[in-house]
Amino acid sequence: MTDTIIFAIPKGRILDEALPLMQAAGIEPAADFFDDNSRALMFATNDPAVNIIRVRAFDVATFVAHGAAHIGIVGSDVIDEFDYSELYAPVDLGIGKCRISVAVPEGTEDKKAMGICVWRPNIRR
Repeated sequence: MTDTIIFAIPKGRILDEALPLMQAAGIEPAADFFDDNSRALMFATNDPAVNIIRVRAFDVATFVAHGAAHIGIVGSDVIDEFDYSELYAPVDLGIGKCRISVAVPEGTEDKKAMGICVWRPNIRR
């Protein structure tokens, strides 16, 4: 058993949204965490009791479920897809929201009722 908490966070957009939340909680990653050329998996923080691992979103669930990380940030889609009994989502951080855009050909019936915008391809023949 270790005295250090290992916190798994995903790369990409969720990471960008999670960093301010972590900072508000007093967790600041070490400088090498922000080096895009670093191939390190684990990074120190300003708190010696917390280390961070930066992995792909799907790997966050696997690392936590199998005990390689104690806690992580991941979307509910990942939790639902993997369905690990070891995972639960105690908090919705309100980040990582997605948007879906749907396009239909012009002339499709009832676009306004569906809230769909008209797609007008710019094709020259």
